[in-house]
Amino acid sequence: MLDILNETPVAAIIFIFTIVTSIYAFNNDAVYGKFMLHPYSVAKGKNLYQLISSGFIHKDWSHLIFNMLSYYFFAFNLEKIMGHWQFGLLYMVSLILSDLPTVQRHKDHFWYNSLGASGAVCAVVFSFIVFAPLTKMIIFPLPIPIPAVIYGFLFLIYTSYAGRRSNDGINHDAHFYGAITGVLITIILYPRAIAHFINSISAGLAS
Repeated sequence: MLDILNETPVAAIIFIFTIVTSIYAFNNDAVYGKFMLHPYSVAKGKNLYQLISSGFIHKDWSHLIFNMLSYYFFAFNLEKIMGHWQFGLLYMVSLILSDLPTVQRHKDHFWYNSLGASGAVCAVVFSFIVFAPLTKMIIFPLPIPIPAVIYGFLFLIYTSYAGRRSNDGINHDAHFYGAITGVLITIILYPRAIAHFINSISAGLAS
C-alpha cells in the first residue's frame, strides 16, 4: 500500500476518496440530493460544484465496483506514464467536461439527475489507450482478448449510438465525451503521443 501511495499518490487518493464518499452516500440519502448532478440547476448557474461532487458518489455497490475496477486497472499505470499533476489534471478536467453535454441536453428536465465517475474513468482508459494502443483487453462477452485500440473504437460507436437511442438510465453521453476528453487532454499535454500511437500500431501491423 505504501508503495502505491509513493509511486502513484494522486491515483491512490482519488481511488480511496471515491470509495469512502460513495459508501458514505449509501447510508445518507441527503448526500445524494446535494452531490448528484442536477443539470436543470447547474444550467441556471446554481450548484456548480455538482460537476465535481457527482463524480465521487455512486448509485449502488455494483455501480461503484464496476467504475473502480476499471479505474484500478488503468489509473495507476497511467499516472506512472503521465506524471502526478498531469494525471490529476486529466481526471478532474475530464470529470467536469464530460458532464457539460449532459447539462446542455437536460437543462430543461427538472426530473433528471446523474452521478458516478464514469466520465473521468473513461478519460483515464482512453488516455491509456493513446499510450498503449495494442494492450490486450478482455471485454465481455467477447471470448478472446482484443487490442485496446479496437476496444476504444467499438466503445465509441456503441456509446454514441446508445446516447442517442437508449433509455436504460445510463449516462452514455458522459462515457462518450469523457473518452474524447481523455484523448484530447493527453494530446495537449503530450503532443508526441500522436506519433507514438501511430508508430505503435504500425509496428503491431508489421509484426
